[in-house]
Order: sequence, then structure tokens, then C-alpha cells
Amino acid sequence: MNQLIRITTVPIQYELKINNARLEYSRSKAELEISRNEGGLSIKSRPVKLHLDSSEARNSISPTPTRSVAQTAQKGKEAAYSATAQLAQEGQLLLKADIGEDVIGQIMQQRTAQPTGEFQLGFTPSAPVDISYEAPNLTINYEMDKLNFDLKVANGNFEFIPGNIEMSITQQPDVLIEYIGGPIYVPPSADPNYEPLDVRA
Repeated sequence: MNQLIRITTVPIQYELKINNARLEYSRSKAELEISRNEGGLSIKSRPVKLHLDSSEARNSISPTPTRSVAQTAQKGKEAAYSATAQLAQEGQLLLKADIGEDVIGQIMQQRTAQPTGEFQLGFTPSAPVDISYEAPNLTINYEMDKLNFDLKVANGNFEFIPGNIEMSITQQPDVLIEYIGGPIYVPPSADPNYEPLDVRA
């Protein structure tokens, strides 16, 4: 008797994709900034300065009110001292006078006596002019241009990527049932190749 049914089993099919773990490093970007400071040339010149101070010379000819008051006060003090000394001397003469001595005449003779001695010859103005000066000065300053470099570098980053397994099914499992026999006739006698069964004993 021939086989009428054929059963075929279709197995499952899949693919595995394995990604290994890895460590990735991303480099940072470097930035460079350049700035310029301009220099220059500067020259400073100071000419000679002459200082003339003639205040003392003017005061010796025509004193200022303050100086005049001071000089007058000094002369007054000197005159007072001189008069005091003269009166003391005359008082001593009067105390030591003898009877009949002309002391008053001596005192008057001393007061009216002509001055004797050396006289000083002076010039006006009596004080010189104060002269001073400042030497000339020349300063030259030259400054070159300056370049400023600013380098900015950031640290790189490390990134750990873990491994994984990817599974994809390319074919689903299945069971195929096929009928491989010939056609079935009802009644069987309708089959062109029908052969009656021999039922004789």
C-alpha cells in the first residue's frame, strides 16, 4: 500500500549578533585665542629751568610791610638796650661823683660827642639774587607690540559601552502535511484503473 501523507517539519532559524564591550574616547577641541597689545614710542623732553629768587634783594632795598615791621622792632629793641646801658653808666657816674665835680657836664659831653671809629661801607641791594637751575631732561620710551596667546584645552571623555547579544529569527518553525496519494473516487468503481476485488474463496 502506498504512502498517502508526507509530514515535513521545518525547524526554526535565527541569527545571533554579538557586540563586544568597548571603551570609546572622544577627543576634546582645542581653542587658541590671540590678542595683540600695540606698543609705541613716546618722547618726553623737559628744557632747562632757571629759578631766580630776588625776594631778599628787593627786601634789602624796599622791605615788605612784614619785614619792615620786624626790622623796626629789632631797631627799637637795640635802641632800648643801648639807652638802658647809657642810663646805667650815667647813674654810676652820679653815684660816684665827688663834691664839686662837674658830673652833669661830663654826661652832656658824652651825649653830644661826635661818633668815632670805622664806618662800614654798604651797597644796595645788600642781599644777592638766589639763582638756581634744573638741568634739561630727555626721556625716550619704546615699547614693542605684545602678542598674548590663550590656549584652552578641555579634557577628553571616556565612555564605556557594554556588550550585548542581538537575536533575530529568520524562519519560524512549521509542520507541513502533504497528501501525496492519488485521487479518491466515490464510488470506487468510478476509478478508471479500478480492479474489482476477487472475493471467491
